[in-house]
Parts: sequence; structure tokens; C-alpha cells
Amino acid sequence: MRYFPLVLLLSALVCQGAEKPQVWGYGAKECRDYNSTYSGWSVGDEAAIFEYLRYRSWLAGLATGLSLATGIDVLKGVEITGAMRSIQVYCDEHPDDPFFGASMDLIRSLSGLSG
Repeated sequence: MRYFPLVLLLSALVCQGAEKPQVWGYGAKECRDYNSTYSGWSVGDEAAIFEYLRYRSWLAGLATGLSLATGIDVLKGVEITGAMRSIQVYCDEHPDDPFFGASMDLIRSLSGLSG
């Protein structure tokens, strides 16, 4: 739990800021974009495979950062491919949501993190 004070500090800094925190990279893309990529990946489309790997790397970075910051495995042992599939199911139902929102929904459901 040596990372807990860092989480508190970062939370305080974010809450004090007047602006809404910015989501960068693939987290800012809409679910409909991810679903298009996922569909192409599932049939072996080469361009979609590379794009899928970018989404996957983004999710791995988010999960790693949150796991280190909180001291818990935020994916609770779920393999990254399974997490990507779960996000795809979420995105089917919420195509206008950002990939970040879909990722955090999964992480909250697995880890019990709130917010």
C-alpha cells in the first residue's frame, strides 16, 4: 500500500483543478470505433489487428497504472483478451461512450473501485 499516499495526492490535485481531467490516446475514442476495430480483428483484417493491439496496449497501461496506484489487481486476474471482449460487449450497448468509460466500467465491476 505504499502507493496509497500518491493516490490521495493525485486525487487532491485533480479535485482542486477547475478543468475536467483530460483523457488521452485510445481512451478518448468512441466505443463505435473500438467495435469496428474489434470486428476487423476477429476476422483477421491486418489493419484492424494493429489497431486492436493499440487499444489493448492502452488498456494494459491503464490497468497497470491503477493496479500500482491502488495496490490491488484491478482486473482481478482476468486476462487482457477477456477484458477486451468484455469491453466490446459494453461498447455494443453504448456505442457513443468513450473507450475509457467502457474500460472503467469493467475495472469498477471487477475491482470494486468507485468513482
